[in-house]
Amino acid sequence: MTAKVRHFLDTDDVSIETLRGLLQLAQAVKQAPERYAHELDGRVLGMVFQKPSTRTRVSFEVAMLQMGGHALYFNAQDLQLGRGETVADTARVLSRYVDGIVARVFAHADVVTLARYASVPVINGLSDYLHPCQVLADLLTLWEKKGRLEGLRLAYVGDGNNVCHSLLLAGSRLGLHLRVATPPGFEPHPEVVDRARSYARSSGGRVLWTSDPGEAVAGADAVYTDVWASMGQEHERAYRVQVFRPYQVNATLMGQARPDVIFMHCLPAHRGEEVTDDVIDGPASVVWDQAENRLHTQKALLLWLFHRVTL
Repeated sequence: MTAKVRHFLDTDDVSIETLRGLLQLAQAVKQAPERYAHELDGRVLGMVFQKPSTRTRVSFEVAMLQMGGHALYFNAQDLQLGRGETVADTARVLSRYVDGIVARVFAHADVVTLARYASVPVINGLSDYLHPCQVLADLLTLWEKKGRLEGLRLAYVGDGNNVCHSLLLAGSRLGLHLRVATPPGFEPHPEVVDRARSYARSSGGRVLWTSDPGEAVAGADAVYTDVWASMGQEHERAYRVQVFRPYQVNATLMGQARPDVIFMHCLPAHRGEEVTDDVIDGPASVVWDQAENRLHTQKALLLWLFHRVTL
């Protein structure tokens, strides 16, 4: 690649203008996908997945296929990332074969190292710290359903995990009012909260942490939750189910939000745990639109990373 290599490990890797531009491009791609059918002809995306996936894997593979490219999937046994060959050497080798790399890893440090040593774009498909591709789809969904982002009240209820981190970092830059409710000891990382509050001061947004889910949800435009035990935390599952039970998103909790509230979840959902069936299957749920929007936002991201568009 002759142009400067771009990476997407964190929404902070792009300017606010580029972040908005990616959402606008995703909407354009969604409305007229045929216009972009050959933009990635001949391009190959290497997909390095230490963790299994449905939405991330399928959306990237379909995105490449529908724009004329191809995706190669490598699981943990295929590459032994950082176990047999070093992460740096894997980055150097893959850069000789593919035009870009999406990595779904346990340790955020691994995707950072991949980007440091790769000579092609690297995308964070999920790490233990961040999930920036997911939040692009979340923001597009919010924009579509509410017609704006600035001033929207988004309540996140559950574990202060990687999804929560990315929502805080991206949403605060775009003027959302973010309220996070977690049990004490399961808060989002203090460094993430500090960054988000700094961004909110500039954007006109707000950031609140509370241990009271009712306080977070009161008057909210959107309520978001995620699984209580992420991949790699299975040994904590029984304990977490006990701790997080008061944070279940159910009809009673949703009733404290605005009448036109929407329910969001990055999926997969553990029905009967973090969310009840009547909520995820109810009229307020937009989770399937969120899942679809992974495809459109990932197309936009790939077009920008491969220098096929200017934002």
